[in-house]
Amino acid sequence: RLMVMWLRSGEGAALRLGVVASRKVGNAVERARARRLLRDVYRRHRHALRGEVDVVLIARASLLPAERPAIDRDFLALAGQAGLLTTP
Repeated sequence: RLMVMWLRSGEGAALRLGVVASRKVGNAVERARARRLLRDVYRRHRHALRGEVDVVLIARASLLPAERPAIDRDFLALAGQAGLLTTP
């Protein structure tokens, strides 16, 4: 897996995004790139999500060498498992 997805429900939850990349991912430049990749994949698939939750994506070190299609597949698989996709 390239990322971990946490969901927060409750008052005020509205599909907002939080992104985390720890030092295990790499140096500051690599962590910033990992956060950009996660924000981008969320932005590209935001239209397909539904629900009253906030999403937190946590980058794993395997995210950086991965290609975009693999990142998309992993995100969509996690969103599907969480029941966030409008169409399964």
